[in-house]
Amino acid sequence: MKKKPKNRWLIALSAVGIHISIGSVYAWSNFTNPLIDQFGWTTSQVQLTFSIAILFLGLSAAFFGSFVEKYGPRKAGLVAAIFFGTGIIGSGFAVGLSSLPLLYVFYGALGGIGLGIGYIAPVSTLVKWFPDRRGLATGLAIMGFGFAAAISSPIMEMLITSVGLESTFYILGASYLTIMVLSSLYLEKPPEGWMPAGFQEKLDTGKVQRKTDLAELTANEAVKTKRFYYLWFMLFINVTCGIAILSAAKPLAIDSIGMTTVQAAALVGVLGIFNGLGRLGWATISDYIGRPNTYTAFFVIQIALFALLPFTTNALLFQVMLAIVYTCYGGGFASIPAYIADIFGTKQLGAIHGYILTAWAAAGLAGPMFAAYMKDQTGSYEGSLLFFAGLFIIALIISLVIRVDIKRIRSLTKKSSVKPVNKVVSE
Repeated sequence: MKKKPKNRWLIALSAVGIHISIGSVYAWSNFTNPLIDQFGWTTSQVQLTFSIAILFLGLSAAFFGSFVEKYGPRKAGLVAAIFFGTGIIGSGFAVGLSSLPLLYVFYGALGGIGLGIGYIAPVSTLVKWFPDRRGLATGLAIMGFGFAAAISSPIMEMLITSVGLESTFYILGASYLTIMVLSSLYLEKPPEGWMPAGFQEKLDTGKVQRKTDLAELTANEAVKTKRFYYLWFMLFINVTCGIAILSAAKPLAIDSIGMTTVQAAALVGVLGIFNGLGRLGWATISDYIGRPNTYTAFFVIQIALFALLPFTTNALLFQVMLAIVYTCYGGGFASIPAYIADIFGTKQLGAIHGYILTAWAAAGLAGPMFAAYMKDQTGSYEGSLLFFAGLFIIALIISLVIRVDIKRIRSLTKKSSVKPVNKVVSE
């Protein structure tokens, strides 16, 4: 008896469950002051925990991409759950022992590995379940990562106040482990040749056109192409500039616009919502206007905004501009998996996505550090904003160059075959 395919929307919901759990890393700032107050550690010592987690996210996404492809999303999701859950629970153990090095090991290293594997585990599967809506599918999951901080923050604050730091880590770790395990158990790849109900009829009648991927490459083949590095640098620049704004939004609002500390803190919380909305919104839009147009739009918009932000004194306009920047930042993450699939196919999408995400790890260090350096040197963030506007000009040029390369490969494909190129085309 033929097994009935699973519900693809429940597959998407499972992906959201994993991403909402691991995305709580963006709410790390809730632990900063309590840890400083309780143990007397410096801000830099505490913040290093978050940096280590993001570093291991990028490294594990790169190194475990092939593992995800080989063993499938269910096993990969369970491994991610074990690492991330153990990392958070172990953080409670570290707090109980007043050990900063153990906190680095559990939250930073083990939690970071769970972050990386959990981030990429459901994405390649979702793309295969949604051949008609790649951007929407990946946007749904990665939206969960963006919204996670808004969901987790009040819960963390309540737990820290009521049960203390150590117990908070135990409760959160057990909760995340449960959610991620249950979500992972439902994940699986669609049956060979599966298509959504009615999709074949639409193809047959010409109501929709089958979009042929540019190529079907393995991860090792993909990294030998120029297109891989174009994508890497576009994501790197988008994240470097965006994460610098994330790290500096509160002091920027206070110093440049004159907001109070309370108003600036509230603004940061609201902007987090735009980060999540941008992930779903831009990824969905990319299904209609195409991924190349979407990325070009990111850069055109942000060149203008970053160039104008240093000279903006109107509070409302300042907030609107930051909100748009946040949507582009989140949208860059959500659109990249579909862009990868369009260019390299879905054969080893998880592994290629993992390699591309090393741009995130690099940007997570470069963006905030450069913004802080400029603040120390000049006394304000304005200089770094103008520098980032210049970086976006470079990103815009790359987004136009990759179009030329894509067009060249498509023309070669049409001459040789109607099928996508299944090997690395000569660079």
